[in-house]
Formats: sequence, C-alpha cells, structure tokens
Amino acid sequence: MTASKPRRSPKPQERQRDPERTRRLILEAAGAEFAAKGYAGARIAAIATRAGVNQQLISYYFDGKEGLYRALSDQWVDHQRELVAPDMPLSEQVRRYALEGTTGREGMRLVAWSGLEYEGAEPDPDHAARTQRLARSVDQITAMKADGRLPDWVDPASLTVLLMAAAMAPVTLPNVVEGLTGKDPASPEFVRQYADQLARLIEHLGPEQPA
Repeated sequence: MTASKPRRSPKPQERQRDPERTRRLILEAAGAEFAAKGYAGARIAAIATRAGVNQQLISYYFDGKEGLYRALSDQWVDHQRELVAPDMPLSEQVRRYALEGTTGREGMRLVAWSGLEYEGAEPDPDHAARTQRLARSVDQITAMKADGRLPDWVDPASLTVLLMAAAMAPVTLPNVVEGLTGKDPASPEFVRQYADQLARLIEHLGPEQPA
C-alpha cells in the first residue's frame, strides 16, 4: 500500500462555502464511481467531475483515494446501524439486507467489486474494517446458536457468508435472475418477493426466539 501524499490545502477560490455539502457530493460521486469500476478502476479525476468539484478538494477532505474509500465504508456502517437492530430476528435482518437490492445497489456492487479485486489483505483498503464488521455478525449468530435459536450443526462464519451472498444475489447475478424468472432483478416487485422468500427460508433454521 503506497503512502499518502501530503495534503495541499486548496486555494481560497477552490474552497466551498458549505464543506458538508461538498463532502456529501464527493461521497455520492465516489459511491457511483467505485460501484461502476471498482477500487482499482476508479479515478479521482472522474469522481471530481461527477461531484462537480476541484480534484484537490478530494485530497483536502479525504486524503486521497484510499481515505475516500474508507469514508464510504464508514458511511455504510452508519447505514447498517439504521437498517437492522441486534435484537431483530435473523430472518428480518436478512430480509432488510436483501431489500437493499432496490435502494442500496451501489453498496452491494462495491462489495462485489472488492471481492473480484481481492489479492490479499495488504492491498485491500477496507480489509480490517470489513472483517471487524462481519465478525460482529458471526458473534451474533454464535450467540443465537448458544441460545438454541439455531441448530447445532450451523457454522456461524459459513452462515454469515451464505446469507451475505444470498442477499446480494439480485445485484451480483442479475443475468441469472432475469434468465430464470423473466423479471427485472432491480425491480421493487422482484426484490420484495426475493427478500420475503429468503426470510422464510431462514425462519426454517430455528425458532429465532430464546428457548
């Protein structure tokens, strides 16, 4: 991983009067660019163009491409906290994640790209933070298993991977979805149906309530 270059403050005429709005525009543009091209393919110049800001502002606010990617990761963590609660039944958690196939497709594409580009922990800018986030999901499933809400044969880490992959399938396998169902994998109607089906499957794993 290359060291970050020293940040250069933008010239006064380059500064925005509303820094929070500028940061939001940059993050929105970065989400679209990373989702379309992955971390390796995304370019700071293209992000700046999408955001309608000077390229140097990205270095000023986020310390470059890697810092911007990590800021997007932090944004997803905040969204995740709003999306599900730890005490929510697992089936409902998975249903809500699957529903992101309508409103959070860029985030799912970002996750898919990070997997396709993965060549080890060192060059992966989100490896440590992502692993820490997912470890909390594994801990939650482990606790459910200990409480008798999931069968003894369930491996918490494997189930976490399975549920994550299943929830993202309409985004990562749109060709398969359309080929098998004849439906638009991005349509709200299909995503709702798919999310409900996935939730019902999870319900069959166990009672989901403390024994």
